[in-house]
Amino acid sequence: MILEYLILFFLSIPLTLLNAPGLSKLFIKAGQPAWYAYVPVWNQITILKITGKGPLNVILDFVPVINIFSYITELLDFIKCFGKDKLLDQLLGIFASPVYLFLIGSKGDDNVKYLGFLKDIPKKGPEKSKNREWIDALSFAIIAATLIRWAFIEAYTIPTSSMEKSLLVGDFLFVSKIHYGPRTPITPLQLPLTHQKIWFTELPSYLDWIKLPSTRLPGISKIKKGDAVVFNWPGDSSYYPIDLKTNYIKRCVGAAGDKFEVRDRQVFINDLAAENPVKLQYSYYVKTDDRVSDKNLIKQNLNLGDVMVNDGGYIVQATPEIASNLKQLPYVKEVRLLSDGEADSRIFPSSARFKWNVDNFGPLTIPAEGMTIKLDPNNVALYGSTIKKYELYNREVKIENDVFYLEGKPLKEYTFNMNYYIMMGDNRHNSLDSRFWGFVPENHIVGKALLIWFSFDSQADFLHKIRWNRIFRFVE
Repeated sequence: MILEYLILFFLSIPLTLLNAPGLSKLFIKAGQPAWYAYVPVWNQITILKITGKGPLNVILDFVPVINIFSYITELLDFIKCFGKDKLLDQLLGIFASPVYLFLIGSKGDDNVKYLGFLKDIPKKGPEKSKNREWIDALSFAIIAATLIRWAFIEAYTIPTSSMEKSLLVGDFLFVSKIHYGPRTPITPLQLPLTHQKIWFTELPSYLDWIKLPSTRLPGISKIKKGDAVVFNWPGDSSYYPIDLKTNYIKRCVGAAGDKFEVRDRQVFINDLAAENPVKLQYSYYVKTDDRVSDKNLIKQNLNLGDVMVNDGGYIVQATPEIASNLKQLPYVKEVRLLSDGEADSRIFPSSARFKWNVDNFGPLTIPAEGMTIKLDPNNVALYGSTIKKYELYNREVKIENDVFYLEGKPLKEYTFNMNYYIMMGDNRHNSLDSRFWGFVPENHIVGKALLIWFSFDSQADFLHKIRWNRIFRFVE
């Protein structure tokens, strides 16, 4: 994790070094030594100097996540100083900068020359109306934001308490597409900056006239156990394409090829107890003398959405530390950890062969690309629906009497084409996760939750609505 954050922290350095051959030619045109382009940090200061901005602006280039946007802004201002201010120039400057800078830098001064500081460059042609300026600016912003959202960073909001207390309802996150690699879009005909529907309406935001195969571009990291991952919910039974299914966020607790098991609430990977998240929560029964006010419940660091009145007390979701603190309160008579010992029909794979529940689940081997299984009755129950929905979704498949049929013929074994993962919420007794709907296919992965950029507490009073202590905190 530290290495990944260092890569993001210094992301603008490798970007400028990739651009160095083109920058060096443009530096010469602006009266600066060519070799400045090959010196990290100094090349960024030189870009700022050429555009007429102070060198202190370079500080933003070393703030993780923000540095992506600050460097892009600096680069766009830089090429404007050479007369490259059209929409196509700006897009090439963002997404093909090494080649584009080299090409324009190689042109003679008659075609491309330094025009001076950005603020001093006279506008070309007739002056645009205010409306036209707004339209041009908005068009560029939408195109750039759409491409950045696809390739680099996407904003996400925590809507439910399934990750409490690690991620809170009201946290606003940046989700990194760089870590696992961005996916090429399946539905390219989509209104920019939307997901499933047009804002404030029930109208679909896309057209399914064109559907493309999804490919994942290279990333800087593989999906690792312990990562907080945003993914398209496999349990979403709607008609939406994969990339438009509902977004969920959970923690990856099992990776492809792992043997996964939950024994009495403890996760085991390959028969070894897994490290638990620091702020893991469970359900507790809290017996009290009398009704407790919402204000007091909030004071005990409880989410009101996770509190239920029950049999002379409350069922709450809490960390062991919070549960211990509740025991010390004078009006609390009993605090008891709740445990599920009965078979639960809601639990994956919804088969009478397996008597599993949220606290006791598995053992179960997570499918990996190239892994071959025999399709005996147990494996048909465990993996049949996964193969049918995610691997052979475009083939004629039927599961009947524990037999898997492919195009009318019984299939005796199967080799998986994708990696799969097990995702669970840190709020273990109040999370709809892999224990209920099974594996997350690799092509459903959106990105890694990286940074909390804002946090709003709807339970707090007016003066404490903003959780200042969570702003710009990395997701653990």
